[in-house]
Amino acid sequence: MSDGGGEMDHSLPPLEVPKAGTGSRVMTGDTLIRDEILSPTLPFSRFPPSSFQRRGPQDLEDYFTGPRDLARHSKWPVFLQMHGSILPKMILPLLVVGAWATAITVVSETTHSLAVNSVLLTITGFVVGMGLSFRSATAYERYQEGRKYWTALIISSQVLGRIFWVHAKDRAGQDPRASILTKLSAMNLLVAFAVSLKHTLRFEPYTDYDDLQHLIGHLDTFAKAATTEAGGSMNKEKGMFKSVGEYLGVSFAASNPRKTLKRATRPLGNLPLEIMNHLALAVDEFVANQQLPVPMQQTLAYNNLNALGDVLAGCERILNTPLPIAYSIAISQITWVYVMLLPFQLVGLLHYVAIPATIAAAYIILGLLLIGREIENPFGQDVNDLPLESFCEQIANELDIIASFEKKPTQAIFQNDNNFPLYPVSTAPASVWMQRSEHKLRHTIRSKPNMTFDWKNNPPVRKVLGEKNV
Repeated sequence: MSDGGGEMDHSLPPLEVPKAGTGSRVMTGDTLIRDEILSPTLPFSRFPPSSFQRRGPQDLEDYFTGPRDLARHSKWPVFLQMHGSILPKMILPLLVVGAWATAITVVSETTHSLAVNSVLLTITGFVVGMGLSFRSATAYERYQEGRKYWTALIISSQVLGRIFWVHAKDRAGQDPRASILTKLSAMNLLVAFAVSLKHTLRFEPYTDYDDLQHLIGHLDTFAKAATTEAGGSMNKEKGMFKSVGEYLGVSFAASNPRKTLKRATRPLGNLPLEIMNHLALAVDEFVANQQLPVPMQQTLAYNNLNALGDVLAGCERILNTPLPIAYSIAISQITWVYVMLLPFQLVGLLHYVAIPATIAAAYIILGLLLIGREIENPFGQDVNDLPLESFCEQIANELDIIASFEKKPTQAIFQNDNNFPLYPVSTAPASVWMQRSEHKLRHTIRSKPNMTFDWKNNPPVRKVLGEKNV
């Protein structure tokens, strides 16, 4: 309450000691230190908290799943590395090609020659090469576009984090703790936006994921209501045969990635968009409360908020606009026709060597086809997809670094004895230069380009210890 002098009393209300049996630990004593009040235990919390990425040893079942952890380093030569290779998905196609080439070669060598002129190899090879080049180029372009959008998200998160923490002033007359918690909550929404975008791009529309639920539990969203009604995200463990089938690229084993969306019994909303609404409201309140008094800061905040919308729309465009199915079918068909015709064109020249030659050629051709298919959607969980977990972790860590910055007057920082403003021309700190004349300071500044140029072209001899510095 106010004492009538216009100042607010920010004294804390009296502490309430929990009754026996209501907490996991009993707090006793006549006085409780406020900074040692126990935090409540959340039903979904873990300690230590789960990371955005998989850590620790890599199990065999995770070896051919992704995205790839960029922090891992392999000493194997690139051509011998299996993690990230398309080889597992080529095992069955190569077995089929090998069996087909063996049958054609045996019949041709023992019964009747099936060899044809190799001119067909040249004609169809050109068409197949054009198709695979088009497929690879379009797939990699989508991959690069996805990376650019997530780069833009990282940049906008950094800028908005600085605006919330560094530029935004404490609200006049408000408890400083409330101001700090408001800024932190706004910065946490930036992490929530990135994590929710990752789950949205993977067709995971609910909110009970380990890396998300603590960030948006206080928000009223369609996804939260749907999660509560459904009792969870309904993710089931895959069976062994289904998992092996997916590893081997068997189309019949692949699940529809949108099946969770189709099974929803109520609207799922658009969680990243709803988080953007809360961010927009936070920016509006900062501006209305005169916490961002500089117009350029306001413009910067709204521009980067719009940039988040561009990222969301751009990623959804990549996800929902694959290569037209006619192109995909045609390129796949002409590639397989070419591979199946290879034994007929090689058996006359190579005889039984045509079998391994066909398999080797199929490995090259089908490898390019399958790589383009895998990276066409860069937001999935294949080994070669974008490491979205790593990007989310980067955003969270960088916002924590921004929040750890303590705002101090720059004058006190610049007058520190460890600040050498004219190094390497002078090793004198700023406090020493404050004792010298302005003429000496300006003369040294003017002479710095010439001195550094001379040192670059004529490196000076190391000075004797104890010699006077400039």
